[in-house]
Amino acid sequence: MQIAKRLEGIGEYYFSQKLREIDTLNKQGKDIISLGIGSPDMPPHPEVIKVLQDASAKPNVHAYQSYKGSPVLRNAVAGWYKKWYAVELDADTEILPLIGSKEGIMHICMTYFEAGVGVLIPNPGYPTYSSAVKIAGATPLYYDLNEANNYHPDFENITQLIQEFEQRAPGNRVSGMFVNYPHMPTGQLPELEIFEQLISFAKQQDIIIIHDNPYSFILNENPVSILSVAGAKEVVIELNSLSKSHNMAGWRVGMLCASKTKIDEVLRFKSNMDSGMFLPIQLAAAKALELDERWHQQLNEVYKNRREKVFELLHLLNCRFDTSQAGMFVWAAVPDSYKDGYALSDEVLYQSNVFITPGGIFGSNGDKYVRVSLCATEEKIVESINRIKQTK
Repeated sequence: MQIAKRLEGIGEYYFSQKLREIDTLNKQGKDIISLGIGSPDMPPHPEVIKVLQDASAKPNVHAYQSYKGSPVLRNAVAGWYKKWYAVELDADTEILPLIGSKEGIMHICMTYFEAGVGVLIPNPGYPTYSSAVKIAGATPLYYDLNEANNYHPDFENITQLIQEFEQRAPGNRVSGMFVNYPHMPTGQLPELEIFEQLISFAKQQDIIIIHDNPYSFILNENPVSILSVAGAKEVVIELNSLSKSHNMAGWRVGMLCASKTKIDEVLRFKSNMDSGMFLPIQLAAAKALELDERWHQQLNEVYKNRREKVFELLHLLNCRFDTSQAGMFVWAAVPDSYKDGYALSDEVLYQSNVFITPGGIFGSNGDKYVRVSLCATEEKIVESINRIKQTK
Protein backbone atom coordinates (compact mmCIF):
# COMPACT_ATOMS: atom_id res chain seq x y z
CA MET A 1 0.00 0.00 0.00
CA GLN A 2 1.48 3.35 -1.02
CA ILE A 3 1.06 6.45 1.10
CA ALA A 4 -0.78 9.42 -0.37
CA LYS A 5 1.21 11.81 -2.54
CA ARG A 6 0.24 14.65 -0.20
CA LEU A 7 2.82 13.30 2.26
CA GLU A 8 5.67 13.43 -0.24
CA GLY A 9 8.42 15.65 1.11
CA ILE A 10 6.92 15.62 4.61
CA GLY A 11 8.91 13.72 7.19
CA GLU A 12 8.11 12.91 10.77
CA TYR A 13 8.13 15.97 13.00
CA TYR A 14 11.68 16.65 14.24
CA PHE A 15 10.83 16.51 17.94
CA SER A 16 8.92 13.27 17.47
CA GLN A 17 12.11 11.68 16.11
CA LYS A 18 14.43 13.34 18.60
CA LEU A 19 12.38 12.33 21.62
CA ARG A 20 12.67 8.70 20.54
CA GLU A 21 16.43 9.08 20.24
CA ILE A 22 16.61 10.67 23.68
CA ASP A 23 14.45 7.87 25.09
CA THR A 24 16.91 5.33 23.64
CA LEU A 25 19.85 7.19 25.18
CA ASN A 26 18.08 7.26 28.54
CA LYS A 27 17.52 3.52 28.37
CA GLN A 28 21.27 3.22 27.92
CA GLY A 29 21.70 5.10 31.22
CA LYS A 30 22.59 8.53 29.79
CA ASP A 31 20.05 10.55 31.83
CA ILE A 32 19.59 13.26 29.18
CA ILE A 33 18.49 16.69 30.36
CA SER A 34 16.19 18.11 27.69
CA LEU A 35 16.26 21.86 27.16
CA GLY A 36 14.71 21.50 23.75
CA ILE A 37 10.92 21.52 23.81
CA GLY A 38 8.54 24.28 24.90
CA SER A 39 6.27 22.11 27.00
CA PRO A 40 5.59 23.87 30.32
CA ASP A 41 6.76 21.77 33.28
CA MET A 42 4.60 23.63 35.81
CA PRO A 43 0.92 22.84 36.47
CA PRO A 44 -2.09 25.06 35.79
CA HIS A 45 -3.54 27.14 38.61
CA PRO A 46 -5.11 24.92 41.34
CA GLU A 47 -8.52 26.51 40.80
CA VAL A 48 -8.40 25.46 37.14
CA ILE A 49 -7.72 21.86 38.10
CA LYS A 50 -10.50 21.98 40.69
CA VAL A 51 -13.04 23.10 38.06
CA LEU A 52 -11.98 20.18 35.87
CA GLN A 53 -12.31 17.72 38.74
CA ASP A 54 -15.67 19.00 39.95
CA ALA A 55 -17.20 19.29 36.49
CA SER A 56 -15.97 15.84 35.44
CA ALA A 57 -17.84 14.27 38.35
CA LYS A 58 -21.19 15.52 37.06
CA PRO A 59 -23.27 12.97 35.12
CA ASN A 60 -24.43 15.30 32.35
CA VAL A 61 -21.11 16.54 30.90
CA HIS A 62 -19.91 13.52 28.96
CA ALA A 63 -21.91 13.87 25.75
CA TYR A 64 -20.79 15.33 22.43
CA GLN A 65 -20.36 19.08 22.59
CA SER A 66 -21.17 21.91 20.20
CA TYR A 67 -18.83 22.23 17.23
CA LYS A 68 -18.51 25.93 18.08
CA GLY A 69 -17.61 25.28 21.71
CA SER A 70 -19.39 26.10 24.93
CA PRO A 71 -20.78 29.65 25.30
CA VAL A 72 -19.02 29.72 28.68
CA LEU A 73 -15.63 29.32 27.02
CA ARG A 74 -16.39 31.66 24.12
CA ASN A 75 -17.52 34.39 26.51
CA ALA A 76 -14.38 33.87 28.59
CA VAL A 77 -12.23 34.26 25.46
CA ALA A 78 -14.06 37.45 24.55
CA GLY A 79 -13.51 38.85 28.06
CA TRP A 80 -9.84 37.83 27.98
CA TYR A 81 -9.26 39.54 24.64
CA LYS A 82 -10.97 42.71 25.85
CA LYS A 83 -9.06 42.81 29.14
CA TRP A 84 -5.56 42.03 27.89
CA TYR A 85 -5.56 43.03 24.22
CA ALA A 86 -8.26 45.77 24.12
CA VAL A 87 -9.95 43.81 21.32
CA GLU A 88 -13.74 43.51 21.06
CA LEU A 89 -14.88 40.09 19.84
CA ASP A 90 -18.42 38.81 19.44
CA ALA A 91 -18.49 35.63 21.51
CA ASP A 92 -21.20 34.10 19.33
CA THR A 93 -19.72 34.77 15.89
CA GLU A 94 -16.02 35.73 16.06
CA ILE A 95 -14.49 33.00 18.29
CA LEU A 96 -13.96 29.34 17.48
CA PRO A 97 -12.47 27.11 20.24
CA LEU A 98 -9.91 24.61 18.99
CA ILE A 99 -8.40 21.36 20.22
CA GLY A 100 -5.07 23.21 20.34
CA SER A 101 -4.02 26.00 17.98
CA LYS A 102 -1.87 23.53 15.99
CA GLU A 103 -5.17 21.97 14.91
CA GLY A 104 -6.31 25.43 13.81
CA ILE A 105 -3.33 25.79 11.49
CA MET A 106 -4.42 22.66 9.63
CA HIS A 107 -8.08 23.74 9.54
CA ILE A 108 -7.15 27.10 8.02
CA CYS A 109 -4.91 25.52 5.40
CA MET A 110 -7.55 22.99 4.37
CA THR A 111 -10.20 25.73 4.21
CA TYR A 112 -8.33 28.25 2.07
CA PHE A 113 -5.31 26.67 0.36
CA GLU A 114 -4.99 24.14 -2.47
CA ALA A 115 -2.94 23.30 -5.57
CA GLY A 116 -1.84 26.44 -7.41
CA VAL A 117 -1.95 28.52 -4.22
CA GLY A 118 1.19 29.96 -2.64
CA VAL A 119 1.40 30.66 1.08
CA LEU A 120 4.06 32.87 2.63
CA ILE A 121 5.95 31.13 5.45
CA PRO A 122 8.52 32.80 7.76
CA ASN A 123 12.11 31.53 7.63
CA PRO A 124 12.87 30.84 10.44
CA GLY A 125 9.47 29.82 11.70
CA TYR A 126 7.33 27.07 13.20
CA PRO A 127 7.75 23.97 10.97
CA THR A 128 4.05 23.08 11.16
CA TYR A 129 3.14 26.08 8.97
CA SER A 130 5.03 24.57 6.06
CA SER A 131 3.84 20.99 6.67
CA ALA A 132 0.18 22.01 6.86
CA VAL A 133 0.44 24.06 3.67
CA LYS A 134 2.01 21.12 1.81
CA ILE A 135 -0.61 18.65 3.07
CA ALA A 136 -3.31 21.02 1.81
CA GLY A 137 -1.69 20.79 -1.64
CA ALA A 138 -0.48 24.38 -1.70
CA THR A 139 3.08 25.69 -2.12
CA PRO A 140 5.09 27.21 0.76
CA LEU A 141 6.88 30.42 -0.22
CA TYR A 142 9.56 31.16 2.38
CA TYR A 143 10.16 34.80 3.21
CA ASP A 144 13.38 35.71 4.99
CA LEU A 145 13.56 36.96 8.56
CA ASN A 146 17.01 37.81 9.82
CA GLU A 147 18.79 39.32 12.76
CA ALA A 148 20.02 42.35 10.79
CA ASN A 149 16.39 43.36 10.15
CA ASN A 150 15.18 42.53 13.70
CA TYR A 151 13.28 39.57 12.23
CA HIS A 152 10.78 41.87 10.54
CA PRO A 153 9.27 41.09 7.13
CA ASP A 154 10.87 42.78 4.11
CA PHE A 155 7.77 43.68 2.12
CA GLU A 156 9.70 44.56 -1.03
CA ASN A 157 11.24 41.09 -1.14
CA ILE A 158 7.91 39.46 -0.29
CA THR A 159 6.23 41.32 -3.15
CA GLN A 160 8.87 39.92 -5.48
CA LEU A 161 8.23 36.41 -4.12
CA ILE A 162 4.52 36.82 -4.89
CA GLN A 163 5.15 38.10 -8.41
CA GLU A 164 7.57 35.28 -9.23
CA PHE A 165 5.15 32.60 -8.01
CA GLU A 166 2.15 34.05 -9.84
CA GLN A 167 4.16 34.31 -13.06
CA ARG A 168 5.38 30.72 -12.77
CA ALA A 169 2.19 29.13 -14.07
CA PRO A 170 -1.24 30.33 -15.30
CA GLY A 171 -3.72 30.53 -12.46
CA ASN A 172 -1.14 30.62 -9.67
CA ARG A 173 -2.06 32.95 -6.84
CA VAL A 174 -0.77 33.76 -3.36
CA SER A 175 -3.58 33.60 -0.81
CA GLY A 176 -2.06 33.64 2.69
CA MET A 177 0.79 34.67 4.94
CA PHE A 178 1.77 33.19 8.30
CA VAL A 179 3.20 35.59 10.89
CA ASN A 180 4.04 35.02 14.55
CA TYR A 181 4.90 37.72 17.12
CA PRO A 182 6.31 37.37 19.74
CA HIS A 183 8.23 35.38 17.20
CA MET A 184 9.16 31.75 17.65
CA PRO A 185 12.00 30.78 17.60
CA THR A 186 13.74 34.19 17.83
CA GLY A 187 11.75 35.85 20.64
CA GLN A 188 11.32 39.06 18.63
CA LEU A 189 8.59 41.22 20.19
CA PRO A 190 5.73 42.64 18.12
CA GLU A 191 5.70 46.25 17.02
CA LEU A 192 2.47 48.09 16.22
CA GLU A 193 4.00 49.57 13.07
CA ILE A 194 4.78 46.08 11.72
CA PHE A 195 1.21 44.93 12.40
CA GLU A 196 -0.14 48.01 10.60
CA GLN A 197 2.14 47.33 7.64
CA LEU A 198 1.03 43.69 7.52
CA ILE A 199 -2.64 44.64 7.40
CA SER A 200 -2.05 47.24 4.70
CA PHE A 201 0.02 44.73 2.71
CA ALA A 202 -2.66 42.04 3.03
CA LYS A 203 -5.31 44.38 1.67
CA GLN A 204 -3.08 45.42 -1.22
CA GLN A 205 -2.28 41.81 -2.13
CA ASP A 206 -5.70 40.34 -1.29
CA ILE A 207 -4.29 37.73 1.08
CA ILE A 208 -5.19 36.39 4.52
CA ILE A 209 -2.80 37.06 7.41
CA ILE A 210 -2.69 34.15 9.86
CA HIS A 211 -1.19 35.45 13.10
CA ASP A 212 -0.07 32.77 15.55
CA ASN A 213 -0.03 34.37 19.00
CA PRO A 214 0.64 31.79 21.77
CA TYR A 215 3.64 33.51 23.40
CA SER A 216 2.34 37.00 24.14
CA PHE A 217 2.28 36.57 27.94
CA ILE A 218 5.66 34.91 28.49
CA LEU A 219 8.37 37.37 29.63
CA ASN A 220 6.44 40.16 27.96
CA GLU A 221 4.83 42.98 29.92
CA ASN A 222 2.69 44.23 27.02
CA PRO A 223 0.65 41.47 25.37
CA VAL A 224 -0.55 42.53 21.93
CA SER A 225 -2.98 41.13 19.38
CA ILE A 226 -2.82 42.08 15.71
CA LEU A 227 -6.63 42.31 15.92
CA SER A 228 -6.19 45.52 17.94
CA VAL A 229 -5.21 47.33 14.72
CA ALA A 230 -8.03 49.07 12.85
CA GLY A 231 -9.29 47.05 9.90
CA ALA A 232 -7.56 43.84 10.98
CA LYS A 233 -10.68 41.67 10.99
CA GLU A 234 -11.05 42.22 7.25
CA VAL A 235 -7.86 40.26 6.51
CA VAL A 236 -6.66 38.54 9.72
CA ILE A 237 -7.23 35.21 11.41
CA GLU A 238 -5.54 35.04 14.81
CA LEU A 239 -4.68 31.80 16.58
CA ASN A 240 -4.15 31.77 20.32
CA SER A 241 -3.67 29.14 22.98
CA LEU A 242 -3.66 28.37 26.69
CA SER A 243 -0.74 25.96 26.28
CA LYS A 244 2.03 28.41 27.18
CA SER A 245 0.24 31.22 29.00
CA HIS A 246 -1.61 28.93 31.42
CA ASN A 247 0.56 25.76 31.56
CA MET A 248 -2.10 23.73 29.74
CA ALA A 249 -0.21 22.30 26.75
CA GLY A 250 -1.53 18.76 27.21
CA TRP A 251 -5.11 19.96 27.68
CA ARG A 252 -5.26 21.02 23.99
CA VAL A 253 -7.18 24.27 24.30
CA GLY A 254 -6.78 26.90 21.64
CA MET A 255 -8.90 29.43 19.80
CA LEU A 256 -9.35 31.01 16.41
CA CYS A 257 -10.45 34.64 16.37
CA ALA A 258 -11.65 36.35 13.20
CA SER A 259 -14.64 37.89 11.47
CA LYS A 260 -17.91 35.96 11.38
CA THR A 261 -17.38 35.17 7.70
CA LYS A 262 -14.01 33.54 8.32
CA ILE A 263 -15.23 31.65 11.40
CA ASP A 264 -18.10 30.22 9.36
CA GLU A 265 -15.76 29.26 6.52
CA VAL A 266 -13.30 27.43 8.77
CA LEU A 267 -16.18 25.74 10.60
CA ARG A 268 -17.27 24.14 7.31
CA PHE A 269 -14.04 22.13 7.38
CA LYS A 270 -13.58 21.74 11.14
CA SER A 271 -17.10 20.42 11.78
CA ASN A 272 -16.40 17.54 9.39
CA MET A 273 -13.11 16.66 11.07
CA ASP A 274 -13.75 16.70 14.82
CA SER A 275 -16.27 17.41 17.54
CA GLY A 276 -16.29 19.84 20.44
CA MET A 277 -13.81 19.24 23.24
CA PHE A 278 -14.78 17.68 26.60
CA LEU A 279 -17.04 20.17 28.42
CA PRO A 280 -15.16 20.09 31.78
CA ILE A 281 -11.97 21.05 29.93
CA GLN A 282 -13.80 23.98 28.37
CA LEU A 283 -15.14 25.08 31.75
CA ALA A 284 -11.69 24.80 33.32
CA ALA A 285 -10.19 26.77 30.43
CA ALA A 286 -12.76 29.50 31.02
CA LYS A 287 -11.61 29.62 34.65
CA ALA A 288 -7.99 29.93 33.53
CA LEU A 289 -8.86 32.91 31.35
CA GLU A 290 -10.28 34.69 34.40
CA LEU A 291 -6.97 34.60 36.29
CA ASP A 292 -5.56 38.03 37.16
CA GLU A 293 -2.15 39.67 36.82
CA ARG A 294 -0.69 37.75 39.76
CA TRP A 295 -0.78 34.49 37.79
CA HIS A 296 1.28 35.88 34.93
CA GLN A 297 3.64 37.74 37.28
CA GLN A 298 4.40 34.57 39.26
CA LEU A 299 4.89 32.55 36.10
CA ASN A 300 7.17 35.12 34.56
CA GLU A 301 9.27 35.42 37.71
CA VAL A 302 10.07 31.72 37.40
CA TYR A 303 10.89 32.06 33.69
CA LYS A 304 13.00 35.14 34.34
CA ASN A 305 15.17 33.29 36.87
CA ARG A 306 15.52 30.32 34.54
CA ARG A 307 16.45 32.60 31.66
CA GLU A 308 19.36 34.04 33.65
CA LYS A 309 20.69 30.52 34.08
CA VAL A 310 20.23 29.78 30.38
CA PHE A 311 22.21 32.95 29.63
CA GLU A 312 25.03 31.46 31.75
CA LEU A 313 24.84 28.21 29.80
CA LEU A 314 24.99 30.02 26.47
CA HIS A 315 27.91 32.19 27.58
CA LEU A 316 29.71 28.96 28.47
CA LEU A 317 29.12 27.76 24.89
CA ASN A 318 30.37 31.12 23.54
CA CYS A 319 27.02 31.82 21.90
CA ARG A 320 25.76 35.32 21.13
CA PHE A 321 22.19 36.35 21.97
CA ASP A 322 19.80 39.23 22.65
CA THR A 323 18.79 39.51 26.33
CA SER A 324 15.51 41.30 25.53
CA GLN A 325 13.77 38.48 23.64
CA ALA A 326 10.39 37.23 24.87
CA GLY A 327 8.77 33.80 25.05
CA MET A 328 9.84 30.57 26.70
CA PHE A 329 13.05 30.08 24.73
CA VAL A 330 16.38 31.77 24.19
CA TRP A 331 17.59 32.05 20.60
CA ALA A 332 21.36 32.27 20.21
CA ALA A 333 23.95 32.40 17.43
CA VAL A 334 26.55 29.63 17.58
CA PRO A 335 30.31 30.40 17.45
CA ASP A 336 31.96 30.49 14.02
CA SER A 337 33.98 27.42 15.00
CA TYR A 338 30.85 25.28 14.48
CA LYS A 339 29.50 24.47 11.04
CA ASP A 340 25.95 25.08 12.26
CA GLY A 341 23.58 24.68 15.19
CA TYR A 342 23.24 20.96 14.54
CA ALA A 343 26.95 20.50 15.20
CA LEU A 344 26.78 22.32 18.54
CA SER A 345 23.54 20.55 19.51
CA ASP A 346 25.04 17.13 18.79
CA GLU A 347 28.23 17.93 20.67
CA VAL A 348 26.33 19.01 23.76
CA LEU A 349 24.01 16.00 23.53
CA TYR A 350 26.62 13.29 23.05
CA GLN A 351 29.36 14.76 25.25
CA SER A 352 27.35 16.39 28.04
CA ASN A 353 24.01 14.54 27.91
CA VAL A 354 22.12 17.82 27.44
CA PHE A 355 19.75 18.44 24.53
CA ILE A 356 19.34 21.89 22.99
CA THR A 357 17.49 22.48 19.73
CA PRO A 358 19.38 23.21 16.50
CA GLY A 359 17.98 26.33 14.88
CA GLY A 360 18.04 24.78 11.42
CA ILE A 361 14.83 22.84 12.08
CA PHE A 362 13.03 26.20 11.82
CA GLY A 363 14.41 26.96 8.35
CA SER A 364 17.68 27.75 6.62
CA ASN A 365 17.93 31.14 8.31
CA GLY A 366 18.22 29.28 11.60
CA ASP A 367 21.18 27.15 10.55
CA LYS A 368 23.75 29.10 12.57
CA TYR A 369 21.62 29.24 15.73
CA VAL A 370 20.38 27.11 18.61
CA ARG A 371 17.29 27.46 20.75
CA VAL A 372 17.20 26.66 24.48
CA SER A 373 13.91 26.06 26.29
CA LEU A 374 13.04 27.57 29.67
CA CYS A 375 10.74 24.63 30.43
CA ALA A 376 13.09 22.98 32.89
CA THR A 377 13.77 23.73 36.55
CA GLU A 378 16.65 25.97 37.60
CA GLU A 379 18.23 22.89 39.17
CA LYS A 380 18.23 21.07 35.83
CA ILE A 381 19.65 24.08 34.02
CA VAL A 382 22.41 24.40 36.64
CA GLU A 383 23.13 20.67 36.29
CA SER A 384 23.34 21.19 32.52
CA ILE A 385 25.88 23.97 33.06
CA ASN A 386 27.95 21.73 35.31
CA ARG A 387 27.87 18.86 32.81
CA ILE A 388 29.02 21.14 29.99
CA LYS A 389 31.84 22.55 32.17
CA GLN A 390 33.07 19.04 32.86
CA THR A 391 33.31 18.17 29.17
CA LYS A 392 34.75 21.40 27.78
